[in-house]
Amino acid sequence: MILHIDIDCFFASAHRIDTKIYDDMPIAVGGRSNLNIFDKNKQKIELSKIDGAFSSSILSSNDKNFKEYFVDKNKKIRGIITTSSYEARAYGVKTAMSVSEALRFCPDLIVLPPNYPLYHKLSYELKEFLKTQIPTIEQFSIDEFFGDVRGYINEQDIVSFATKLQKDIKKIIKIPVSIGICEAKWIAKLATNTAKPYGIKYVKKEDIEKYISNIKVEKFPGIGKGYQKKLAKLNIKYLIDIKKHKKEFFSWGKYGVALYNRVLGLDDEKISIEQTDKKSIGIGRTFDAILDTDELKRRLLVLCRHISFLCFKQNLKPHSYHLSIRYEYGQKKKNYINIDEKFSERLFKSEIIKLFSSIHTNTNQAIIQLNITATNFKDENKNKTLFDINSKDNKNMIDKTTNSIREKYGIDIIKTANEL
Repeated sequence: MILHIDIDCFFASAHRIDTKIYDDMPIAVGGRSNLNIFDKNKQKIELSKIDGAFSSSILSSNDKNFKEYFVDKNKKIRGIITTSSYEARAYGVKTAMSVSEALRFCPDLIVLPPNYPLYHKLSYELKEFLKTQIPTIEQFSIDEFFGDVRGYINEQDIVSFATKLQKDIKKIIKIPVSIGICEAKWIAKLATNTAKPYGIKYVKKEDIEKYISNIKVEKFPGIGKGYQKKLAKLNIKYLIDIKKHKKEFFSWGKYGVALYNRVLGLDDEKISIEQTDKKSIGIGRTFDAILDTDELKRRLLVLCRHISFLCFKQNLKPHSYHLSIRYEYGQKKKNYINIDEKFSERLFKSEIIKLFSSIHTNTNQAIIQLNITATNFKDENKNKTLFDINSKDNKNMIDKTTNSIREKYGIDIIKTANEL
């Protein structure tokens, strides 16, 4: 039996833990691209304890109020809604809606700036708690977890187990969760949506077809807009309609087969517990249009410093560096370089600036987005002699010492002069 545990309105719920005045009020959490790392003054920056492609590793603390965070210098309200409470949703406030539009829908809406260190702390605490309750855990996203209790909890006891788990999470972590239960992993995840808010939905294997008979295809995890168009051509509106189209799904390759089996609960997918090797580390920011080339280069160097620190923390040695930029009116440019030299922060910064100069040829166009990615991780000790490994490397020693200090006192504690 598999459980899917999903935090209800996670970010909004997190803000309600210690601020009871928000209870029963329409609240939302909004976001803007986190530009704190570019500030020349020292910032309080933390590293997340949770892993996953869904999660940023670098967290900036934020103690700004609504006006400071959402209102720009021209007194225009900026930002989008990332999470809203059920009270706010009743007014039509939705994720990805602009903050200004949300306030038109709900004039009494309380829009809060994000607190990512708090969210990551709660997510980490919940995962650690779940490990004490369930033998096998998979963290699917920052606010979602799968748990496998096969051979641990009897089927007749599964609902009472989930009920106690839900209550314990509310008491200990102080956040509400909904739980979906099924022998099939993806039906368990689907069931959580039915359970919300703060509910439990158990779908027995023999009841799966009945359960999916009235659920529209777009509600199923993994059926994106591309597949929705495909299914519309086959006049498939509800999940149960998929059963009659096995031939078409199997003709769509491996993913089509997997999706068919997932929807009908025929898959026997286990939860993922193995940590796969990291393939890349990236960081990017979107900001108001900047024409000043020197300022753009400075920002690139700041991003490089953060990636260099993350590589140091995880003992990763990238040999491919990627850069992409986006201009004010939508044009994008990108390039990459493969490097045989030993990785160092100084080398990384130098090569990224060279890449920038090679693709940013029209300096009369303002840039609104910078993205850097480090990939192609290699073991730099491979095929080296014992003398090579033990030989003194001044660049490596400088990086090691610098990043050790950053690890103790903060990523911002040491900057190079060209970042200032």
